[in-house]
Amino acid sequence: MYTSTILAITLAALPTSYAATWDVSVGANGLFVYNPPSVKASPGDIVNFTFIPVAPNVTDNFPTRQFQVPEGTAPLWFYCKQVNHCGMGMVFAINAPDDPSPKSFQAFQKLAIMRNGTAASSSSAAASSTAITFTTPPPPVWHSATATVTQGSSTWTTTYTSYEGSPPPTPAPVPMEHTILVGENGGLTYDPPSISASIGDTVIFEFRAKNHTATQSNFLNPCQDLQSSTGTIGFNSGFLSVSNGTVSNFPQFRVKINDTAPIWGYCGQTGHCTAGMVFAINAVESGPNNFAAFQALAKQTQSNA
Repeated sequence: MYTSTILAITLAALPTSYAATWDVSVGANGLFVYNPPSVKASPGDIVNFTFIPVAPNVTDNFPTRQFQVPEGTAPLWFYCKQVNHCGMGMVFAINAPDDPSPKSFQAFQKLAIMRNGTAASSSSAAASSTAITFTTPPPPVWHSATATVTQGSSTWTTTYTSYEGSPPPTPAPVPMEHTILVGENGGLTYDPPSISASIGDTVIFEFRAKNHTATQSNFLNPCQDLQSSTGTIGFNSGFLSVSNGTVSNFPQFRVKINDTAPIWGYCGQTGHCTAGMVFAINAVESGPNNFAAFQALAKQTQSNA
């Protein structure tokens, strides 16, 4: 069994005159990695963890924490405590045995990914040895439909994309604004993750922390932009970063709703979509192509586009 040490590292004592220093970058280039991910160190050596933020125009003075390797030869195991990062394989080791040892760094990282970064009891560990079968939902079924729409004193005929269970193409009597918070409290989330909106409504993505996107995809390709997977141009906010300590004037991205068809989307930051950072607008919750199925499919995706 591995005993993990959280990287809420206290300042270490100063190294001895013979101690080696190991420099480890944390999160460089926005990736969920320690670089290098594993080192072979002696007692008294110092490991400098340099935390490289995902923020524009920050090129130096990165925060650094030191860890002094204690006496003994036992391997030391570390992970990132940020939501979902451990489950994406963001772990680190000191003096891990080499492959093919069952306690090698590679084995430790695979275990972190398998358990999705959560502490596992003996019962859940036993359960994890049982293969989980994921069934891909069926493709969404739709067709073009024509409807006569009356609003106030105006009447017109419109052709729209109709999904079974989707609402008719009737504009809202009074257009509304719906706000989705992106990355609230540093999490890999859209809040709320799934909403219903009428034609004429506006959805506002408000970016609260870190560096995320709101990128349109499609149901069967959750982590790939819509144009790459279907040839149809979809919306994409691009990366909108938020500096630490920001409390107002958050960056926003607005989407006008002009159809009742479900809209699917994800965060384009590396690893975020596969950690479940996806959203839906007008998902048909009564059928198999609902938000929960979309999010589950995203988590099965191997990598983002």
